[in-house]
Amino acid sequence: MTDQDETGEAITILLVEDDAPTCWRLQDALTKAGYEVRTAGTLGEARSALATSAPRVLLTDLRLPDGHGVELIRETRQRFPNTEIMVISALGDEESVISAITVGATGYLLKDAFPTDIATTVRDLVAGHSPISASIARFIVRRTQNSAEPPPGPALNTAKLTPREIDILWGIAKGFSYAEIASHLGLSRQTVPGHIKNIYRKLEVHTRSEAVFEAVQQGLIKL
Repeated sequence: MTDQDETGEAITILLVEDDAPTCWRLQDALTKAGYEVRTAGTLGEARSALATSAPRVLLTDLRLPDGHGVELIRETRQRFPNTEIMVISALGDEESVISAITVGATGYLLKDAFPTDIATTVRDLVAGHSPISASIARFIVRRTQNSAEPPPGPALNTAKLTPREIDILWGIAKGFSYAEIASHLGLSRQTVPGHIKNIYRKLEVHTRSEAVFEAVQQGLIKL
């Protein structure tokens, strides 16, 4: 049975991993769960795969034989804004994490803390969550806490977000799925993506992480 997203379409995955045993293990688990999986072992192979069709999900390592995964994330986000992107890497340093999230990754898992049920993790990603390893999440929180506190004053809201859009943005920041946001706010599940598209357009961003960062910078929400 093929796993499907909220539109009823099969969930396609491009798995980019140069370590053959790791790639086989992940591909096997995802295929058994019903996903349609293509694999690539290099940056070049991944680019060739993307030239044929856009995957619903990109799972990529960062350290590849012929380049860095951040390049692939950036290119994929620019070409396919609806593709969910998650990093699976042994690299947990500040530069790697921030670079990947800044260019478009919506999830980041360390290989030494990898969840046993990768199928569930991908399903959560497609549902609107941002799976992040605990140590990475703590690092991001510490980085936020150590940043300079903005001066007191009214929220800037230079993007002119409506109160409803700000409520939805807060839900995104808290990691709620679209269905959960709709339930909390008494909205139809089908209307949430439209609001989010408006938020992205007004904030001039392309991912949830970028939208949350910009909203915090403008004082629209507090984490």
